[in-house]
Amino acid sequence: MGALVPDPASAHPFGAPQQIEVAGEGDHRVRVRWLVGGADDLTLLGIDLGVLPKDRVMLDGAVTYEDSDAEAMTKASELAGYLTERIIVTQDGRSCDGEVSIAGDLTKDGAEVLFTCPEPVSTVTVTSRMLTDLHEAYRTLARGPGGQKAVYDARHESADWNVSAGGGTRSDLAPTRSAVATDESARQLLVVGGVMLAAVAAGIFWYRRRRRRA
Repeated sequence: MGALVPDPASAHPFGAPQQIEVAGEGDHRVRVRWLVGGADDLTLLGIDLGVLPKDRVMLDGAVTYEDSDAEAMTKASELAGYLTERIIVTQDGRSCDGEVSIAGDLTKDGAEVLFTCPEPVSTVTVTSRMLTDLHEAYRTLARGPGGQKAVYDARHESADWNVSAGGGTRSDLAPTRSAVATDESARQLLVVGGVMLAAVAAGIFWYRRRRRRA
């Protein structure tokens, strides 16, 4: 009988959600910034990519993030390959070339992929499959110019973003069209927001009860 191997991702997709930020830069470029949700998710990804050793996974499937994990992942070519494989920008059906940049603390500042498109950018399609290969329950909260928002998950991997008008970085420009699947995204944003508010309320209640007992 074979040994049981714990599933390191099974308990982690339900924590803080990962995020991406979409912005235009110049006439032909789109910048996508990825922020990991929880530091332990970065550790899980490192284990899956072979950057971190598998013995970091406990028998119950839990892992503990260490500061050296971010440094190891920052230096790993596997992470750059993963980012450009799982985050894709297309313009009218044509792929835009992506280049990864990581500066500062990976767990706090994230990683950026700068895409260069064939034509001046207006509306582009951004696909994100970040971490859904580890577990289909992972979600990504996304935001873009002019207040555009979307939620990516295993069933909704692509959305259209308007990054048009003018030169330079366009993160403050109003959209002419919201990201696709806006109704579904809005419902998911409400669910995620409700869970986070409930957690905060529970923490305040616990703190007040503790002070009264003291």
